Amino acid sequence: MSIDTARRRQQGVTLVELIMFMVIVAIALGGILQVMRLTTANSADPLRRKQALLIAEALLEEVRQAGFTRCDTRSGNTDSAPDTGACSFKEDFGNEGDPGNHYVRPYDNVNDYASAPGVATAAFNDGAGKLADALGRPMDVSGYTATVTITPDALGDIAAGTTAADSEALRIRVVVGFDKSESVRLDGYRARYDPAPGAQ
Repeated sequence: MSIDTARRRQQGVTLVELIMFMVIVAIALGGILQVMRLTTANSADPLRRKQALLIAEALLEEVRQAGFTRCDTRSGNTDSAPDTGACSFKEDFGNEGDPGNHYVRPYDNVNDYASAPGVATAAFNDGAGKLADALGRPMDVSGYTATVTITPDALGDIAAGTTAADSEALRIRVVVGFDKSESVRLDGYRARYDPAPGAQ
């Protein structure tokens, strides 16, 4: 074996090659660590979104289970009035509680959950402004807000109605906000079981 051949076998990497290798590995490792950091920081987000969705589903179900009559329950003809004009106490948007009987959740009518048609209303808060369940107890969640918007709308063959109070179908939108800029929105519909003559 010649001396030149022995020298070629003992040669390793040059200093420049070693430095280039270290730079490439450092850049790749930095990118991997950045991705891991972002993944870890956002790993709780799906849990918050899922919880917001559960809250929105529960609140939408509460509103949809309320009555949808033309007259307030204080009227004697709640189930038989053809329109709100035939009611001694008409059912309209907002809570119609009289001084001796302040209605509380769950409200007796879908319209009671919104202050006016098409207006987002924080109907699910307790007296302290915290999100509350249907019985008025504060929910054990923090950082969530909820609003409901009720809008008269046509639904298939059912017309929207001549006035908001006489509408035969309502679109109910519940929006639950969380983490300052995120939100979940659910829409549902409620139609009268006894539409007025000519409404279909």
